[in-house]
Amino acid sequence: MDNESGQSIVLGDVEVIRVVEFQGAFAPARELVPDAPERLWRDDAAHLVPDHRDPVDGRAVMALQTWVLRSEGRTVLVDTGVGNGRDRPGSPAFHRWQGDFLGGLARAGIRPEDVDVVVNTHIHADHVGWNTREEGGEWVPAFPNARYLLPAADDFHFGPDNAYGGGVRVDDRLIYEDSIAPVHRSGQAVLWNGAQRIDRHLTLEAAPGHTPGSCVLRLESGGERAVFAGDVLHSPVQVLAPSCNSCFCLDPARAAATRRRILERAADLRELVVPAHFGGAGAVEVRRAGAGFALGPWAAFGS
Repeated sequence: MDNESGQSIVLGDVEVIRVVEFQGAFAPARELVPDAPERLWRDDAAHLVPDHRDPVDGRAVMALQTWVLRSEGRTVLVDTGVGNGRDRPGSPAFHRWQGDFLGGLARAGIRPEDVDVVVNTHIHADHVGWNTREEGGEWVPAFPNARYLLPAADDFHFGPDNAYGGGVRVDDRLIYEDSIAPVHRSGQAVLWNGAQRIDRHLTLEAAPGHTPGSCVLRLESGGERAVFAGDVLHSPVQVLAPSCNSCFCLDPARAAATRRRILERAADLRELVVPAHFGGAGAVEVRRAGAGFALGPWAAFGS
């Protein structure tokens, strides 16, 4: 297990820093991606063990992590993890979570006041938790000088005007109230649709399916490219079988179509694919393989 660590690479003029909140065996792999055939887990074990599947108990090895981008003099966070002390009764693994996320940022040389932009790829518990911190019994923005870029479709879906996700999960209301509503009240929330340019290297693009407002962040600088794919992918097995969704995808057909589109572009343009939760090196190149895809080289993050 690797907790609150930081590693970095440079893509063109952008430094990419990986801050890991947790990395280790998490959920049963067959439950995480229930439609993936057993042969993929078995026949492609060389791709998956030990960094993405525990060979002993069959659990998926995953990371909870934030990607920090230093671009054009600004510091951009892509997703903010679970957050400490949150009530998450529907997610036992995240309920009252305690970690050292801010310490991980500090060890990477990042103070909360240094953060200029926070990107939430979607509004799920493990992507928005450190949007806020507790102060005097209230939740307040953790990054006082940042703009928080929130997909408008998710903000509506999980917000009060839609009964917090239609009232399907009690956690959705809690997540919105402790991690999203405070950045609205502070005036730091920026809602966007379709696409949103951050700077000349970084652009947000809608990638719906996992949630209504799921998005990816594209990096293009100095001839190098990457796509920060959020939860479009949870496991490398979905590169090999892109029609297979995670158990968390709200619109399975749309999620599968989005995943194939993201992988096609990544393979054709040699984009480094940087999902939210891959264990091991955390990011990988994708190659065409007939009508499908294969895993290429993994990113070489150095400390």
